[in-house]
Amino acid sequence: MDCDCVDESAKKPEHSGITEIIFVRHGETACNASGIFQGQSESELNELGWRQANAVAERLAKEPNISALYSSDLKRALDTATTIGQKCGLQVKSNPAWRERHLGKLQGLSRKEAALLEPLAYQAFVSHDKDRVIPGEGESINQLYLRSKSSLEEITNNHRGERVIVVTHGGVLRALWKFAGERSPPGKVLNTSINVVRRYENGGWAVPCWGDTTHLNGVGFLSSGFGGDSQSG
Repeated sequence: MDCDCVDESAKKPEHSGITEIIFVRHGETACNASGIFQGQSESELNELGWRQANAVAERLAKEPNISALYSSDLKRALDTATTIGQKCGLQVKSNPAWRERHLGKLQGLSRKEAALLEPLAYQAFVSHDKDRVIPGEGESINQLYLRSKSSLEEITNNHRGERVIVVTHGGVLRALWKFAGERSPPGKVLNTSINVVRRYENGGWAVPCWGDTTHLNGVGFLSSGFGGDSQSG
């Protein structure tokens, strides 16, 4: 979805009623392109991923009144955030709370390999039981949801009335979509897409912008959204 993620009133320093978190999914990795489950394993941005990181950095450098920049401590997110920080003049604050869902024994495998080599873990991954943990120290959907919810509440409490950037992962963003009260499916969360969540003074939440990739025109992205949909990580 292409959208304008900027609230005109949020540009004004004196406007303190809205806390706005601008979420960015990390740039593309070789694992994304190859269909490999990443979870909390490390992976590098590929050439396209670096171009995406630069494109979203250029876009966000035009946004006013950004007070802080946070990131998952996984390298693919941290490299994306560092690129943004260099353009925006912000120091990156890394936090493992913003990591992707831990996929246990599935990490490093393709979907086909996962079903063949780790059938129990794969069944846990595709299960509709949101409390089912993936074998191999993996997380359940509800564990991811609670971790993501807690991280969002903490950052909005610490930055009331401010605008903050967070670089994270597809699974986290899908969990936050649900927490913010959206009923429709979030769709594919594409690499370096911009996704905005707002918290109001009355405690209400809103998602005014989701899946904005207009900054990637001429750069490109992985249309499958691997790692940013419900069937990958």
